[in-house]
Amino acid sequence: MTHSYIVAGITCEGCVAKVKSKLLMNPDITAADVKLEGQKATVTMLKHLSLAELQKTIGVNTKYTISEDTSDHSHHAMKSEKAKSWLATYKPLLIIFAFISGASFISAFHSGQFHTMIFMNYFMAGFFLVFSFFKLLDLKGFALSYAMYDLLAKKISTYGYVYPFIELALGIAYLINFSPTVTNLATIVVMGFSSLGVIKSVFNNQKIQCACLGAAFNLPMSTVTIIEDLLMVAMAASMLLFYH
Repeated sequence: MTHSYIVAGITCEGCVAKVKSKLLMNPDITAADVKLEGQKATVTMLKHLSLAELQKTIGVNTKYTISEDTSDHSHHAMKSEKAKSWLATYKPLLIIFAFISGASFISAFHSGQFHTMIFMNYFMAGFFLVFSFFKLLDLKGFALSYAMYDLLAKKISTYGYVYPFIELALGIAYLINFSPTVTNLATIVVMGFSSLGVIKSVFNNQKIQCACLGAAFNLPMSTVTIIEDLLMVAMAASMLLFYH
């Protein structure tokens, strides 16, 4: 099978030779044609390789970022056959949010009254615990996908391996109501910074996998991911103001 990709960062013939050489080192790639014009790479492979696998092949900590070539009609045709509705695509994410919201809503009722801060506290705990769980199912797969768009993980690959544990720690902190000021400040910093890479990728129209649920589900990067990150920032900011 042969597909075309865009390799951002190719600026000279030296880059062309380097990227081509890296691609051909992958035993599942039989041919690679890389061009400076348009920063395009046409890759023939024995089996379909994900963008994360291709990015790993050319290097995670390099200036080169590979993404789908939307003008590749054969690739587009293959994708069209498997096209799913928005609802079907984000079904796993929507179900998870519904479960976390439902459990948090029930927990927020005390003596016949609904407590908004308790709801948000349990929602944040559930969010971080569940999302870190899916990331830890395939830590390496998550780290590779995360490094394709996160600004820090691109430069320091180990951050991708640490990030799920940061989410796990935040989830536990919200669950036991540990130092609300510190916990909410940490959430604003972590999720706020994470959203920068997401926003950049979405506005650059990069067709890459969202790593919010790790490698367990093939969710595309979109405005949904931006909303997800900024929602957590907004909730943490609201809670921070409430406790002050």
